[in-house]
Amino acid sequence: MQFAKHWAATLDDYVIDLAWSPDGSLLAAASAAGGITVYDAANGAVKHALSGHENGANCLAWSGNGLLATGGQDGCVRLWDASSGKQTAEVKLGHAWVEQLAWQPKGRLLFAAAGKKLTALNPDGSIAHTFPDAPKTISALAWRPDGAACAAACFGHVVIWDAPTTTTAQKEFPYANAILALTWSPDGRWLVAGCHDNAVHLWIPAEDVELQMSGYETKLKELSFSCDSKWLATGGGRDACVWDCSGAGPEGREPLLLPQTARTTALAFQNTHGLLATGDAGGTFTLWSPTRKNPMVAEVKMPSAATKFAWRADDTLLAVGTEKGAIYVFRTE
Repeated sequence: MQFAKHWAATLDDYVIDLAWSPDGSLLAAASAAGGITVYDAANGAVKHALSGHENGANCLAWSGNGLLATGGQDGCVRLWDASSGKQTAEVKLGHAWVEQLAWQPKGRLLFAAAGKKLTALNPDGSIAHTFPDAPKTISALAWRPDGAACAAACFGHVVIWDAPTTTTAQKEFPYANAILALTWSPDGRWLVAGCHDNAVHLWIPAEDVELQMSGYETKLKELSFSCDSKWLATGGGRDACVWDCSGAGPEGREPLLLPQTARTTALAFQNTHGLLATGDAGGTFTLWSPTRKNPMVAEVKMPSAATKFAWRADDTLLAVGTEKGAIYVFRTE
């Protein structure tokens, strides 16, 4: 496999979010300072420098048809036409920060979370539905891959909402601590939470199965499933852990440990292939093939820690955002 730097760019602050457009021609990056930059995937040229959000940006997300949504500390969701760089809509959700955005897979709804409020938006910025307030600030959103339901987490529980409009939760799972991240397995079987109490929690909603692996070194924010739904990669300490989620699941099994020199700060499996990217607080970025006897594929030393990984849909490009604002795009062949 060939692996080399394709291009690099620099933002004015910490790279807080990073995502490829659906067709892979553009990379959007959010600076913690508030600006949003859209790059040409071919050469890293700036296509659009968007005004973003006053006081700071928090998140961004692409719709299936290439509409870019951004959220920030100003309590606003902004929608942008990626071809022109023009803002098409602005929605003020209140005074709380907009910290979570998630487009419906194969659908048209954008779920946006600001404080305790969860709102479903249409692509034109109109409100499709307002959900009952959560008891605490919503800390994570994750659509089931079939687009029929979305999970929302806050301190104390995870709720699964049917899409698009309902005031009754499909399922609710109590959890007596803060939840920092959510992800579904690609086959929709597993719903996984990374938790503040140094644990990863798993549910099979269709079977009312609940599992937990605890004992991590730190709180757990880094989660990623392999494309075949078999392997779950987690951070929560120095070594990245890869769990076997086949059959009855990982509880009671020993994970594969991928050693790093410092705490894991980001990780991401490819979309349709088997490589896993991990980054640590010391600035080391590593590619792994977990099923190989010797899993390390490549290692790169960077000036600062990775904050976000984003694989392009075809897995030929990997974007890495760092805490000092650098963006590196690597080509894999």
